Amino acid sequence: MPTPKMTPHRTPNPKTTPRPTNLQRLNQVMERLTLKAALAPEPSAAAASSGAALVLPGLTEAVRAIPNYIARSGLFAPVRRGWRTYHDDATFLTGKNILLKGTGKQLTEDHADIWMHAMFLQTTVQTGQAPRINRADFLRALGRPTGGSAYDWLHTGMHDLAQFCLRIEAKRPDGSIKYSCGHHPATRVLPMIGGFDYENGEYQLFIDPRWSQIFANREYTLVDWEKRLQMRHELSKSLQRLIGTSSDQEQRYSLQILKERAVYAGPMHKFRAVLERSLLELEALNIIASPRIDVASRGNEQAIWNRVEK
Repeated sequence: MPTPKMTPHRTPNPKTTPRPTNLQRLNQVMERLTLKAALAPEPSAAAASSGAALVLPGLTEAVRAIPNYIARSGLFAPVRRGWRTYHDDATFLTGKNILLKGTGKQLTEDHADIWMHAMFLQTTVQTGQAPRINRADFLRALGRPTGGSAYDWLHTGMHDLAQFCLRIEAKRPDGSIKYSCGHHPATRVLPMIGGFDYENGEYQLFIDPRWSQIFANREYTLVDWEKRLQMRHELSKSLQRLIGTSSDQEQRYSLQILKERAVYAGPMHKFRAVLERSLLELEALNIIASPRIDVASRGNEQAIWNRVEK
């Protein structure tokens, strides 16, 4: 199996003008990706508040979906088990047309799996209904074993998602509001999962109907579920979501941006090793081609790959 091209790191020359912070650079990268979504017409708030059905074209048994803004952010991250900070109205994504904040314990790629499958199940019921699910079936759909520890894992994940709330506001290029949740006194925060009941081995999920607005106008990424379940590395799952948010064939991200998005606390050389391993896994699964790590004009390392067309 080919390995990513390794280019020696160059020490950047000192500059007399101030350089943008890492967060500013992340915002600049994401701003370009969110512009097309911002041009879409505003979804119907009345339809969402009345409990409109969550209809996601392209969704199948082998595919899951996640809104682009969330997929691009570090809301879900490949953090170590047991290492989860508590966010108090933390900013996960910001730009001219989007502001995404969250409150709750840091969510992981495990939480992303639970959440995406829960949203998939919401699309299988009629308008206004709360899906009832057998927890063993739910675990099997996630490629998980069934048993005491797995049930505990699922229940903890459900609790974490029910307790994590978003404040999200998206705007059109002219500055008018496309949708807003939790940013103004008249709007409530948006829970990742509105809540759930558990009885006799079954969950009943309650999904906030405003998610229909967030998913509207195909502002979401389709995730190949079968390939995701084959992944051994959490960063691979995180990158899979990011790759799907852009239609660009060649994609480039600085290693610093990818490290911050992954909420990776270790040194850069260790993150680079983890990144190289994940790039190889994504290449083996035919999600990307020709992955490599190169040096940009200012001496900063960047990861480059080609997205494989479906």
